[in-house]
Amino acid sequence: MGTSFYGERASGHRALRRARNSIPGQVYLVTFNTYQRLEIFRDYEHAVCLARCLHGLSLWRDTQLLAWVLMPDHMHLLVRVSEKDSLQAVVQKLKSNTAREIKSFDMDIGQVWATAFHDRALRKDEDMRDVARYIVLNPVRAGLVCRIGDYPYWDAVFV
Repeated sequence: MGTSFYGERASGHRALRRARNSIPGQVYLVTFNTYQRLEIFRDYEHAVCLARCLHGLSLWRDTQLLAWVLMPDHMHLLVRVSEKDSLQAVVQKLKSNTAREIKSFDMDIGQVWATAFHDRALRKDEDMRDVARYIVLNPVRAGLVCRIGDYPYWDAVFV
């Protein structure tokens, strides 16, 4: 745990954010949860809305979305951050744009995403395709489907 500028001990997500940096060209595995882990995306229309929005976002101009899977209460992504973006900015734009789109579709929905996210930079020796497979097989491991072909909310540039 670190100490903030004001001498306070940083803990939890605050400590993670303080140490986070973004390296241009780096590939990251990113995970973020829905607010209070509510299963917002168990609802077909919410999930379809997010999937459509995800591919239509202008934030992917320079940063590459390599793979993703949407689970009922969280999302995993594999992204390569561009020279012009930071990982934090990309995730913030993604979360705010998708939340706005879902709320315009369903005005009764409250907060969509939890504030924090988890990221891990891939090591140079890691195969992106293996990480992408790991990401998209989450619904199988969670018991939502028997084979990934039966789950509609995922994509990968390697397929």
